[in-house]
Amino acid sequence: MARHVTVSSVSAYPFVADPSTSHKALLDALISFWRDRIATVLPDRPDLIVLPEHGDRPLAHWYPLQHFPIEQIADFTAYKGNLLRDALSEVAAEHRTRIAYSGYRIDDGDRLRNSTQLIGTDGSVVGAYNKNYLTIPEHRDRGVTYGEQMQVIETDIGRIAPVICFDLNFEQGLAELAPLRPEIILFSSAYHGGFMQQYWAYTCRSYFVGSVQPPNPSAIISPVGDIVASSTNYYPDVTTRINLDYAVIHIDENHRRFADIKRAYGPKVRIHDPGQVGFVLLTSESENLSVAEVMAEFGLVDIDDYFGRSEGARRRSLTAGPVVKSG
Repeated sequence: MARHVTVSSVSAYPFVADPSTSHKALLDALISFWRDRIATVLPDRPDLIVLPEHGDRPLAHWYPLQHFPIEQIADFTAYKGNLLRDALSEVAAEHRTRIAYSGYRIDDGDRLRNSTQLIGTDGSVVGAYNKNYLTIPEHRDRGVTYGEQMQVIETDIGRIAPVICFDLNFEQGLAELAPLRPEIILFSSAYHGGFMQQYWAYTCRSYFVGSVQPPNPSAIISPVGDIVASSTNYYPDVTTRINLDYAVIHIDENHRRFADIKRAYGPKVRIHDPGQVGFVLLTSESENLSVAEVMAEFGLVDIDDYFGRSEGARRRSLTAGPVVKSG
């Protein structure tokens, strides 16, 4: 059955402040700032809002880049504690939405983490992901502790996988995440990542919702690598609706049934071809029909099953040895 989810990416240039600002004044300003930024998408009633990396880490100057002293950031992180997160929890509960909040935190083991905390519709934290692949200075100079594993957070709207900035460079993390079969990747970042966004979306067969610091755009990407919505140079926020009842289907051995599916179900089933790559995105637009039912009825297999069969055929052939023709 159609599982429509409205997702919003809310971003902003880094928050710039005078390093002499008191911790209280800085925290009050950050809370007010993010409440105002989130308010821009609330009229669309999003089910999920994604914020960028380091939304709670002020800069002394944006361009040229000038950080607060490391010690001052550490002191502010300790002072902030969960106060900014709690303010965002109030917003989430009031508007019955979910917010992915990315920033520094001190965990239960008194370790500094770069984390995305996923806040649920009741304001509680339903899961937290610690950035696995830190930059060297982030660990060496700032004392941030590495995350131990990629993860998927089970939620009432789907399987959600937070990913943070530098993570996007590492094939090891992608190889660990893909088998977990996330339905939405949340990318909170200070850098864009270019085509790696589409690569992660396709490899995980997952929607990808990016919140990236401007001037780079933030995009929502489909499991077949299409950019379905994006922020612009004028507006750093973007909202769109995605459908989580989907499957990625290779054209080989399946395409003969596509016309039969459309004759049977018409607009209740969407078959989208992104072009050039040989697979389609199959989605159900009906409240009474699931993609799994369509696939079973018409004998379709998803792309991973198809590739698995292809690899198996090759393996069996190589194991059997060369075919010797008689005569």
